Amino acid sequence: MASIRKRSWQTKRGELKSGWQVDYADQHGFRRRKMFSHKKNADAFALTAQLEVRDGTHVAESDSLTVAEAGENWIETAQAVDEPPLEPTTLEQYRQHLDLHIVPIIGKVKLAKLNVPVIRDFADKLRAAGRSSTMVKYVIRSLGSLLADAQERGNIVRNPVHEMRSRRHQRKNGRERRGNNLDIGVDIPTPEEIKLILQAVTGKDRVFLLTAVFSGLRASEMRGLPWKDINLRKGELKVTQRADRHRKIGPPKTEAAQRTIPLPPPVISALREWRLACPKGPLDLVFPNGKGNVEFHINIIQRVFWPAQLTAGVVVKTTDTKQGSPSLAPKYAGLHSLRHFYASWCINRKTDGGLELPPKVVQYRCGHSSITVTMDTYGHLFPRSDDTAELAEAASSLLS
Repeated sequence: MASIRKRSWQTKRGELKSGWQVDYADQHGFRRRKMFSHKKNADAFALTAQLEVRDGTHVAESDSLTVAEAGENWIETAQAVDEPPLEPTTLEQYRQHLDLHIVPIIGKVKLAKLNVPVIRDFADKLRAAGRSSTMVKYVIRSLGSLLADAQERGNIVRNPVHEMRSRRHQRKNGRERRGNNLDIGVDIPTPEEIKLILQAVTGKDRVFLLTAVFSGLRASEMRGLPWKDINLRKGELKVTQRADRHRKIGPPKTEAAQRTIPLPPPVISALREWRLACPKGPLDLVFPNGKGNVEFHINIIQRVFWPAQLTAGVVVKTTDTKQGSPSLAPKYAGLHSLRHFYASWCINRKTDGGLELPPKVVQYRCGHSSITVTMDTYGHLFPRSDDTAELAEAASSLLS
């Protein structure tokens, strides 16, 4: 049972101080004390500590680890995961987030001191330090994973990152999501732009872009695609592996990413012709570099995709940062825009040149982990039927 009493004392400088002291015993029987300036804070802590001691989850502030110490434990846990093992790039990203972003700002903070306001302040400091909104999101996500590991170890009672996300999710459920839709011609190339891009390239580059456009494969899946996974006779390809940014071959991103995709005749013909000229290598890749090894992702972007757009006139006006003069730049920065196009092509009506596939089939073709991912990303593209006649007939039947 916790007791609360008011205490007064004199500092070394002779100043009189007063506060409220909470005395209690933790779940191990050790006596603990904590001071508060206001009684309401002492009452709140005493009640919380009593419940945590009862449940065996209480961690005294004096015994609490710092964020930096918990971070090292988190990295150790990540390295020990073996089912399935984490990719080297994931571990590298965890270490970068910890050393470059988390520790410099809140590394010395005790876990017991963390709460939602502290996490919000941490995010604000990241932005003030020049981190992009995307980087802030990723770092906060890593911090949440770090705290989840600390929670499992019994070093912290609550995970304030998860609490913050839960509150935001509840707020979002109360209003319609806006501004997150992918736009045709902005995020997704138009059919006319795809035609121009494919007409602007020849040889291996055209086969690569043609396959990407009509398969919807991720860039890592394209780079790690072996010939054994393409059946030219049946006109389909299987996704069984991918290449990470370090050019290492591994399993697909998720279990759902393992899929079989039908290919149209133009792609089959191009692949059949390309196979005769494709550089040979131990990995037997469809799109290797000149030595038959995995190609770097940035090389494909800078040597294939961007030049194809510039030649095709699929560009945007920009300003040269050094010269200050206007110039033209590729309209779409990454290969993921081709994946977006493939999804839109699967969704569009047949009368508009698409396949008009149902959502579950689109989910499978894209290798999404759930239908929620598909609908959250592309739900606004699915055609809405004109049910005016059916609505009028139903209302008339009800009122007659």
